[in-house]
Amino acid sequence: MASLLNFQTRTITQGAIILAFSTFLSRLLGLAREWLLADKFGAGLELDIYLAAFRIPDFIFNIFIVGGVIVSFLPIFSQYYETDKEKAWHFTSNLINVFLLFLIIVSIILFIFAPWILKLTAPGFSLEAQRECVNLTRLMLLSPIFLGLSNIFSGILNYFKKFLVFGLCPILYNLGIILGILFLTPQFGVFGISLGVVLGAFLHFLVQVPSVVNSGFRYWFSLDIKEPGIIQTFKLMLPRILGIASQQINLIFITALASTLNQGSIAIFNFANNLQSLPIGIIGISFATAAFPAFAKLQSKEDKPELFKKFRSIFNKIILLIIPISLFIFIFRGQIVNLILQHGQFSQTSAQLTAAGLGLFCLSLWASTTIPLMLRVFFALKDTKTPAFIAVLTVILNITLSLFFISLLKDSGDIKVLGLVLAFVLSDIFQFCLSFFFLKKKYETV
Repeated sequence: MASLLNFQTRTITQGAIILAFSTFLSRLLGLAREWLLADKFGAGLELDIYLAAFRIPDFIFNIFIVGGVIVSFLPIFSQYYETDKEKAWHFTSNLINVFLLFLIIVSIILFIFAPWILKLTAPGFSLEAQRECVNLTRLMLLSPIFLGLSNIFSGILNYFKKFLVFGLCPILYNLGIILGILFLTPQFGVFGISLGVVLGAFLHFLVQVPSVVNSGFRYWFSLDIKEPGIIQTFKLMLPRILGIASQQINLIFITALASTLNQGSIAIFNFANNLQSLPIGIIGISFATAAFPAFAKLQSKEDKPELFKKFRSIFNKIILLIIPISLFIFIFRGQIVNLILQHGQFSQTSAQLTAAGLGLFCLSLWASTTIPLMLRVFFALKDTKTPAFIAVLTVILNITLSLFFISLLKDSGDIKVLGLVLAFVLSDIFQFCLSFFFLKKKYETV
């Protein structure tokens, strides 16, 4: 078992295959999670409360952890490790301590101000629903702390190409949520799902510890915010945080707007979005994650021609895979939604709206799947400003289009939620076009 968990891949494609398989298993568990949620709660108020409460912890996770740490940590760790391994581990320990302290402080502040924040993020909820939402939010603020540590460890495993154990993390995360739904919701209701989220986050962290230690990591207590590596990490993080923050604010805005529409609109948008995310995770993110260490190493060697050559090769593979998959999902969207969601408390009307949303998402699936790879090229080149600029413009467009389509469909009853989906789709295509344009300019300067 130890040798299996420490298995290192040799090529980007091999790493992508392992990540694709693990992502597929994780997404299957994710679909099982959606099936259970639809069965127990339907597209109703309780599920809307949980999804709205999840937004704030998810906001922290995406901004400071996924958006900031991983893309900033890996290029700097790569530089350190190439020249001085012990210095690389000292830097890692220091970053863990600084980042953990930061996450705890942020979580405490959000814990205190959660009631006021949720009045802004879920204005359509009653006072009783908002109170329940606050309690769920406060509990789930534990999850970003575990996930923060976990994702620094993920950066280490990515560098050493240990994608097998890295791929187990989302599987265990989803498993924790499923255990919460199965065994805790009968007694605690939606509070049980939140307990499952915290359990999943802890398992996400725990599974990586043996493999990280085996890679050579040794912990030192150090809390030096003036260390050059820490300063460089945060300099790279700031533009990326701006970009991710704008995207998360976009999702919070969608949640707030959906809370003012028909009951269940938040759930319908999330179900459709989660279903279209399946191929994005299996194909787009798997290839992007597997390629990022190679991109970072080529940049550290200043071999940009080879970096862009690898990018083109992987980009073409993704396009060849995602186009037929998009067509398949579009054609069978109704059957997919009925199979996964239409049972228990999930009504036929909710299923039809979710299927229509999924069909709209298919129009931009090719863009959504290739964007993660393009972002990894920017990050490997230590350019976090351009993606941040593009993200801000994309969010402004999405908010504008959302308000426009909701206004246009104001007398259309349940289908108003589809206006949010269409705005999201057009914004994704816009983000792809801008990213490709700026990446092409960088290639032309090589």
